[in-house]
Amino acid sequence: MGTSEVSDTLPVVEDRYRLLVDAITDYAIYMLDRDGFVTSWNPGAQRFKGYQPSEILGEHFSRFYTAEDRATDLPARALRTAAEEGRFEHEGWRVRKDGERFWAHVIIDPVRSPSGELVGFAKITRDLTERKKAEESLRRSEEQFRLLVQGVTDYAIYMLDPTGRVNSWNAGAARIKGYAPDEIIGEHFSRFYTDEDRVTDEPAKALATATEAGRFEKEGWRVRKDGSRFWAHVVIDPIRNDAGAIIGFTKITRDITERMEAQKALEEAREALFQSQKMEAVGQLTGGIAHDFNNLLMAVLGSLELVRKRVPYDPRITPLIDNAIQGAQRGAVLTQRMLAFARKQELKMEAVDVPSLVRGLMNFLDRTIGPNIEVNMRFPSELPRVHTDPYQLEAALMNLAVNARDAMPRGGSITVSARPERIRQHPALAPGDYVRLVVADTGEGMDDATLARATEPFFTTKGVGKGTGLGLSMVHGLAGQSGGWLTLNSRPGAGTQAELWLPVVSADVAAATQGQDGDGLAKAGRRLLILAVDDDSLVLTNTAAMLDDLGHEVIVASSGKEGLEVLRSRPDIDLIISDEVMPNMTGSQFAEAVRRSHPDLPVIITSGFADQAPGADPRLPRLAKPFGQSDLAAFVNEALEEMAPAS
Repeated sequence: MGTSEVSDTLPVVEDRYRLLVDAITDYAIYMLDRDGFVTSWNPGAQRFKGYQPSEILGEHFSRFYTAEDRATDLPARALRTAAEEGRFEHEGWRVRKDGERFWAHVIIDPVRSPSGELVGFAKITRDLTERKKAEESLRRSEEQFRLLVQGVTDYAIYMLDPTGRVNSWNAGAARIKGYAPDEIIGEHFSRFYTDEDRVTDEPAKALATATEAGRFEKEGWRVRKDGSRFWAHVVIDPIRNDAGAIIGFTKITRDITERMEAQKALEEAREALFQSQKMEAVGQLTGGIAHDFNNLLMAVLGSLELVRKRVPYDPRITPLIDNAIQGAQRGAVLTQRMLAFARKQELKMEAVDVPSLVRGLMNFLDRTIGPNIEVNMRFPSELPRVHTDPYQLEAALMNLAVNARDAMPRGGSITVSARPERIRQHPALAPGDYVRLVVADTGEGMDDATLARATEPFFTTKGVGKGTGLGLSMVHGLAGQSGGWLTLNSRPGAGTQAELWLPVVSADVAAATQGQDGDGLAKAGRRLLILAVDDDSLVLTNTAAMLDDLGHEVIVASSGKEGLEVLRSRPDIDLIISDEVMPNMTGSQFAEAVRRSHPDLPVIITSGFADQAPGADPRLPRLAKPFGQSDLAAFVNEALEEMAPAS
């Protein structure tokens, strides 16, 4: 090719390159001379920077830089780097004609002549503002998320790799589990599990469930760094890449120990409330039944006693009457036991012969305990009497015996024994003489945790519906009210021994008790005119008959209103005996009306309830139903003694 042909070709090539550069609008492509002045300007440069060619050709390219970059002489350094190293590449803020900044990716290449002489620079700039904004937004989002996760202290939030090793750790995890990040990152998360869970491979099962089901959620015990346990709610979610492969797990743990304990306490309180309501219902039902039952027993018992006195002895009849009297007396005792349990009536302290009381319970114990359990008694030949309530003591012994029976489902033996003890120094007992009454069984026994709570109200190990949880607490209460103490000794597999310490009766109480023995029908010395008031005709007839048999004259009334009418017509009445629970006017209300017109007239109140009715006058003498003739005579005699000075 000749020289003329080469010369003709060069303009064509240059035109093509110029057309190519001018067609590019996504990049600013332009030339600089050796000193950095603009010598060419393509449409892309015009679009990015906002300058027309006539405005920028011949101007220095440093005007595209920020004031901060010009202060550090970055434009000159860029050209120097390009000239010395053959290329300059950088990202940073640049300035448009209108002063707006944009994020630019810049490449500067040196342009040299065929001889290698530097003649200028080629500069390519790309506007990456949108990408920069997206990256900055992502960075801020990631930073906010990191701060959010790190700022959470109520939850342990951390990452696991696919094998279960910890690779992140937030402040909540450090607070809840006790490990600093440098102590736990890289360690396997199974160290948070209990030994029992690790034996059954629970950590691996948790990751497998999260992988297969997409989520694992559970509550259970976890272990802190110091070895203490806490109740945790745990959620594990898998993390997958775009291809769906597991690249790790997120794990969120919350310490809910307080919530669990609060829930447990709430459930226990609800159960205690249920038991309390149930016992209140039982008490109300028992009280209502006792009133009617006591009236029936009183009519039966009083009538039988009078018949027994008035009928000559007949070997074919008298034993039957005695048997009926004993049956009615047992019914009265049963009612007292029910009331003692349901109403918690005040103790009626007496001098109690423990061996006699236990022997009297034997038949009842045998029927209650069952044939597969042997009941033994061991008492010394001489045992002092104790000061307590005999009915409550019987109930306590029955409770202890039933507990022993329930601890021996396959049978065994119960031994009731007693011996005198003298206390000189004791944390719960006053110095003095006591009887230690022991009920021992050969049953399953109790562990330390159960033994520690055995006397708590409503605590029971018998399951729902199989016990009230009040048995041992009632025994404990009886011992305390009597001035004694209850102790329990037990070991699993070695049975249980309940020791009921009761104070020995004092000499003055024993003398008073002895003075009560004998004929309760002592003659008063004069015949009284007595008004008997009761809404139950059976009881009223029986009371009148017993008073008549005692030698008194009796007038009867079936209500308080009728009684007041009788009193107005017979102002010479010496004594009134009135039932408490009557319709329209109670016995206490009747007594108050009597007191207004006859302030010195004594009134005795009879009642089948263990507790006093609302509004009852506690100052009035009260005779509990069912009462026998001897009980009635004793109250009448006391009334006569109070009347003696005025006679």
